[in-house]
Amino acid sequence: MAIYGVKFGESGKEYYFDGQNLKLNKNVCVIVETEKGLQYGKVLRKITDYDSENKDPLKKIIRLTTKEDYKQHLTNLKDADGALKNAQKIANDLQLDMRFLSSSFTFDRKQLLFNFTADERVDFRELTRKLASLYKTRIELRQIGARDKASSVGGIGQCGRELCCSSFLKTLESVSMNMAKNQNLALNPSKINGSCGRLLCCLAYEDSEYQKCGKGLPNVGDHVIMDKIDGKVISVDVLNRKIKVFCDNEIKEVDMNNESHQ
Repeated sequence: MAIYGVKFGESGKEYYFDGQNLKLNKNVCVIVETEKGLQYGKVLRKITDYDSENKDPLKKIIRLTTKEDYKQHLTNLKDADGALKNAQKIANDLQLDMRFLSSSFTFDRKQLLFNFTADERVDFRELTRKLASLYKTRIELRQIGARDKASSVGGIGQCGRELCCSSFLKTLESVSMNMAKNQNLALNPSKINGSCGRLLCCLAYEDSEYQKCGKGLPNVGDHVIMDKIDGKVISVDVLNRKIKVFCDNEIKEVDMNNESHQ
């Protein structure tokens, strides 16, 4: 069984599909089976390290696309853009506090999905009825949070690279302020918050290593007593397990891998 990574849209995430007996090259377009219906996607790569144990069977790649499929795809994109504007107008007419971000048809047009943000929970049943009557298909409205919004919209992060959430992260894991503290980062929102206004996802990447290296290290401001050193900690290098101590009117560096302190 050949497994391929496929994405939907320019900033879409990668999903795995069963290629059956197809031999596919990178960047070819395919029609795939999903829970929501048929979708038009692009092959990113062939997966060679997929572990199928204890996982649900993968959905299948149906076939390579044709010129007619591409025309249908372009029509779906155009119609979805118009549906986005109509949905916002109808919501405004119904005085619903909703901000629509994106909309998309499945390739077979069996479903029309809208993503929106709102400060509070919204009763959009009347809106759904009006949209279903207008487009004659199943309507799904999904309220998303700030991190999901960034994932959907995309952008460039502080590091100069494409946002992790819109490029390769498949799940958005919990990120806590303790992770920033473990890494001795300045708790400045402009430095530790991402484009979504929430804590940077990348704070979680090395957190386990910082916790491991930080065991037994004093904090900045602690008073330490070691061999020939009695002073106040002014900086901590967690990964290298080194600290700087102000002692006898001078700064001394201590390698905590070779010292014990009180």
